[in-house]
Amino acid sequence: MNTSRSRKRTWRSAALAVLLTTGALTGAAPDARGATARTETPVTSSGPADGVTETVVRVRAPLPASFGARPAACDWLSYLRYRATGGPADSADADRILVAQPGILEGAGAFDSVARTTVARAAAQGTHIEFWALDRRSNCLEDHAGIASGDQHTAVDYYYRGKPVDGRTFPGYVENSRLGWMARLGIERTVRDQYDLLTAELPDQRLRDRKVLCGGHSLGGVITGYFATADFDGNPATTADAGHRQCAGYFALDTTVSTSLADLQGSIPDDTNLPDIGLGHGVIQAGLDSGVLSRTLSAPVLLNPETMTLLAIAGLGALRDPGGEADLPHYLPRNANIEATNRFLFSEDTAAFLTGTPAVRDFRLTNQAVLGALMDDHSVPLAFLQSSVGFFDGGPVVDKSFPVANGGESRPGLFGGEYKAIPDRPGGPLYTWRAYDRVGDPDDPGYRSADGTPFTDAGKEVTDIQELARSLAEQPLDFTEQYFPTKLVTDLQLSGSPQVKRLIVHPDGLTADPTLTVLAGDGLLAGRVPADLNPVIAPGYQHLDVLTAAPVQNDGRPEPVSTSLTEFARDPE
Repeated sequence: MNTSRSRKRTWRSAALAVLLTTGALTGAAPDARGATARTETPVTSSGPADGVTETVVRVRAPLPASFGARPAACDWLSYLRYRATGGPADSADADRILVAQPGILEGAGAFDSVARTTVARAAAQGTHIEFWALDRRSNCLEDHAGIASGDQHTAVDYYYRGKPVDGRTFPGYVENSRLGWMARLGIERTVRDQYDLLTAELPDQRLRDRKVLCGGHSLGGVITGYFATADFDGNPATTADAGHRQCAGYFALDTTVSTSLADLQGSIPDDTNLPDIGLGHGVIQAGLDSGVLSRTLSAPVLLNPETMTLLAIAGLGALRDPGGEADLPHYLPRNANIEATNRFLFSEDTAAFLTGTPAVRDFRLTNQAVLGALMDDHSVPLAFLQSSVGFFDGGPVVDKSFPVANGGESRPGLFGGEYKAIPDRPGGPLYTWRAYDRVGDPDDPGYRSADGTPFTDAGKEVTDIQELARSLAEQPLDFTEQYFPTKLVTDLQLSGSPQVKRLIVHPDGLTADPTLTVLAGDGLLAGRVPADLNPVIAPGYQHLDVLTAAPVQNDGRPEPVSTSLTEFARDPE
């Protein structure tokens, strides 16, 4: 018991020391040189012992003064560094370094499971690799103090009731009027940030060209495409600085390495505040500069800083007391955003959505079941948020026909292809969660849809809900992304505009190095990727599963994404 408390204190202290860094607004950026230009802090995990050392690294990389006033923390770049505990301490001495760009509305913490499994698997085979999960610069705005407390009630009190944590009071979510510096945080700055980070951490270009594998998940594949084709010294004739010369190969996780968003249909919800790209690059840029357009991507409900924080809070409950009866639905305040989000996620049909009855508060759910309802592919109706973590248990379930009914010949890509289910007895039994590796066991009720279709089976469940909870609640860099730059998406949507086309200086860079493409069998790109890319298919996986899947699958085989990454790292050719 004392050991557990000590570990919690160690984790909290380390996390708070790194994360509480908002600082005052600065105009001109200070010089990046000096003893404080880099910090590296250990991350203590409650997960299983896997022989992997995790640290959070911050490298000072000030934005140009032209970006304007911004928090001091935003003049730093951050990433999670994973390496074998018994391997080299110096990254330059590693056999290979995988550098991963996150997807849309996604932070570095989302890579935790795949990073750990890949590093551990490679070490078991005698290869010492590192996995760097990058965080976008705009994540400097996130306030982790409530989550870092390690207690769900404390987190709710901090974010919603003005109660302090370690003397700090939540200042509120950052409004558009204070985000002027993000108006130019687009694809050009994003790939420049990756280049600056790589050159700071690995100064030898020949080493980068030999050891670094560049890639990402979802939108991260498109960012990698622009990185591969970029020129970083302004002189196309000199190629040592070209993006593809910083990488020995590319990897794409449920995405493709390209300079087009075409392969990511369904990854951006229709109800976000993205401007009409028919306005053109210049008009959109003027709108971002003036603040007429939102500088961050969000939606009225479900996808905004407040609701993204709720996922981490739910993760805390599942991590600390998985089988305990959840009081989170009752403990949260009943503001319009939370109420509408709860209705959207936990309504059986349109009538329940419109009336709010029955509500999620009317059901008895364990903390695990709450997290499963928010993230599982048989519950949450947004494909890019779905993972395969098991199924409801403990009581009868019925078809969830809102916002779209189960079955039919065609299904909107945004909602995914799995049948959705919901508990059927408000005020009834305590609904629990059946973990991915218990689906199909002899005691499994084998829930079916009204048309007789089984909701799930063992082959479609791949992610451990407890490991997902840990990634959501314990990482010092978030799993989700609260302040995603609007300009990053509009730039990519306007890829044909002269302002964006000029960034593709070395188009042959896309094919200059070998590429590994790994796809979720039931994900956003299922059946739509050309066969000549020779993709590895992970059967039963959803979009997030390529990052979160358990090291050993239900068929007893090792997890295919990390296995493929390990093999690719050993020999990209």
